[in-house]
Amino acid sequence: MKAVKWGVLGAANFAREHMAPAIHAAKGAELYALATSSPEKAAGFTAFAPNLKIHSSYEALLADPAIEAVYIPLPNHLHVEWTLKALAAGKHVLTEKPIALRADEIDQIIAARNASGLLAAEAYMIVHHPQWQRAKQWLEAGEIGQLRHVDAAFSFHLTDMDNIRNRPDAGGGSLRDIGVYTFGSARFVTGSEPVDLSARLILDNGIDSFAQVSGIMDGPHGRFTYGSMTSMRLYNRQVVTFQGDKGMIRLEGGPFNANVNDLAEVELHRNGNSVLVERFPTANQYVLQVQAFGRSIREGVAYPCPLEFIKGTQAMMDKVYDVAVEISL
Repeated sequence: MKAVKWGVLGAANFAREHMAPAIHAAKGAELYALATSSPEKAAGFTAFAPNLKIHSSYEALLADPAIEAVYIPLPNHLHVEWTLKALAAGKHVLTEKPIALRADEIDQIIAARNASGLLAAEAYMIVHHPQWQRAKQWLEAGEIGQLRHVDAAFSFHLTDMDNIRNRPDAGGGSLRDIGVYTFGSARFVTGSEPVDLSARLILDNGIDSFAQVSGIMDGPHGRFTYGSMTSMRLYNRQVVTFQGDKGMIRLEGGPFNANVNDLAEVELHRNGNSVLVERFPTANQYVLQVQAFGRSIREGVAYPCPLEFIKGTQAMMDKVYDVAVEISL
């Protein structure tokens, strides 16, 4: 397969630490160019990709005819604008989550994708990881019986108020940063949608630094209760459980940042205190995401996480914001 030439729109820390190295390492991909006006920031990328072409502006990168695909790690409030610009420039585009701040904003991206025939996707990487695919397989195989409850928690401690995650003007907040994981992972594994939601948000610096969500979800596995906790002011925690009447699927330690915070593994608990554990010490979800994106471009394989799925997670988040009780500290 001819390698897809990638350009990165902006020298974000996350791009330098995770996505650019993943593009560089992925089969069928070439990390070709970076757009940044900062030589210091560019140096962090050329340290591992010395032949990287540097463009001094986003517009210059999008005008480069050699680039086929663009990765966008810009602040949240700029995602829609630059995703549409990338598509208009004839580039396939992979945009960091959340690709939009409201579900209806995604409609224009879907329309532009369809009109152009290009691939546009949100960088929702966890669905490419085998631990989540195994959880989905176990649930569908009936390993835990009738699904009754799903709960998810994701927290970390961020005190830098200048960080874009803490800035309301940049679309910050725990829900937009990590709620996409607690919401989207439940939707991905179960294939279900919320039918009733309630929420409490603690506001800090104009953003939700803590969010507690509960409700009922419904889908192919019937109705079940659901709970989510996200916070940017608590000690690191990542855990998701799918609890049935005959067993439980549990992902803990590294379900969202696989093999970064902790080893990626998924547990199947069954009657009789039987526990089956599958570990994935070498799987890199960012590399797998880039490779899946490339296969869709080159081979026409359906992308595993289309924008229609992403819109469903954003619609769930919109509903939470609409019904939430807000508490200011």
